[in-house]
Amino acid sequence: MNVVVTKHTLLPAEPEWPHEGGFHILEHLSEPTHRNLEPVGPHYLAHARRKRHHRTFSEDDRIVAAQQAKNVEDADPGEISEPEDAMLLSRDPKDWKNQDHYAVLGISKYRWKATDEQIKRAHRKKVLKHHPDKKAAAGGVDDDNFFKCIQKAMEILTDPVKRRQYDSVDESADVDPPSRKAKGNIYKLWNPVFDSEGRFSKKKPVPRFGDDKSTKANVEEFYNFWYNFDSWRTFEYLDEDVPDDNENRDQKRHVERKNKAARAKRKTEDTARLRKIVDDALAMDVRLQKFRKEERLQKDAKKIAREAEEKRLVEEAKKKAEEDARRKEEEEAAMKASKADAKKAKEAAKNAAKKNKRVLRKGAEDANYFHSDGAAPPDVVANVLADVELLITKLDNEELDVVAKKLAGLKVSDEIKSVLVDGIRGSVGKGSAAEGDFKVLLK
Repeated sequence: MNVVVTKHTLLPAEPEWPHEGGFHILEHLSEPTHRNLEPVGPHYLAHARRKRHHRTFSEDDRIVAAQQAKNVEDADPGEISEPEDAMLLSRDPKDWKNQDHYAVLGISKYRWKATDEQIKRAHRKKVLKHHPDKKAAAGGVDDDNFFKCIQKAMEILTDPVKRRQYDSVDESADVDPPSRKAKGNIYKLWNPVFDSEGRFSKKKPVPRFGDDKSTKANVEEFYNFWYNFDSWRTFEYLDEDVPDDNENRDQKRHVERKNKAARAKRKTEDTARLRKIVDDALAMDVRLQKFRKEERLQKDAKKIAREAEEKRLVEEAKKKAEEDARRKEEEEAAMKASKADAKKAKEAAKNAAKKNKRVLRKGAEDANYFHSDGAAPPDVVANVLADVELLITKLDNEELDVVAKKLAGLKVSDEIKSVLVDGIRGSVGKGSAAEGDFKVLLK
């Protein structure tokens, strides 16, 4: 336990102030008091550590700082666990364009997926291990070539523009597509390929290749996306260095034109390469065969249903035509029969009318033309028959039939004349004849 002594001292004597008034001592300070202070928390741990190892404050701070640096170096072994081979350590820093910046920092397994924080931690660990001062302190060779490679990798990967240019040409991040003869699960073979290529897409999100449960719409969306792929990939990283000599401007323009043409060529080749990958994936995609088979079955089912419907309509039309023909025949037969019946009825009515007319004429003849003495003279016969014929024309068939039936079996002249007169009065009553039209029967 530390013992702290607090000592109070008296203030010096009051000086002589030039102005009026001055200070007045009101009370003297108390005597010094001893107090015991106990360290707690991190201060207690530091105190205990110093007491245990018999260190001074400066020695303890130096050792703790060294231990913390070692902890930083050994932290997160899963982040940077790649071995450093001799070829990597012996790289020429001047050949920085051909170096694998991710491998230099030990994060090649992350590559374009590495976050800014992972890059910073990897750089910090590499610096702690390969800093020239640390190597010199450890008695190593004073060689800073690999340290320069580390710094260049950090420079490239922490600059968004430069990192994007490097990622555009980072072939180590590419996943080779499977050959058409490859066996196995095509979804496990192709998904990593398109996941890798999708890092260059301007449009997000990038549709995945999918699996056997993908719908037709998903598959069509996938191929439409990749056949119209909009890539941000550039190839400036591979440009030939433009000379900084301002005196040789023609050479500078020549190199710039050459770089521009080379970038355009690489862009065209990359577009053709990606198109071939999509073509190969399309040729190997068994889902398209399944979709085509389903479409063919649906088409066949629709065709069968359409043919069945057409057959049904034809049969219905045929049946309707047959029914119409039968109905027409029946109507024609009924009309024909009706006409025949009407004709027969007409013939019968005509025959009945002829018969009834003969009955009326015969009635007049049986009544001796209503002449009482001997044979009736020709003029009497003619006048009676004229009245009878006129009556016949004024009566319709039914009325004629009624008169004929009344005359049936009559032999008495007055009775016959009475029936004929009743028929005349009936025709006069309905307005079809006038009394003056008859010469004999109404007298």
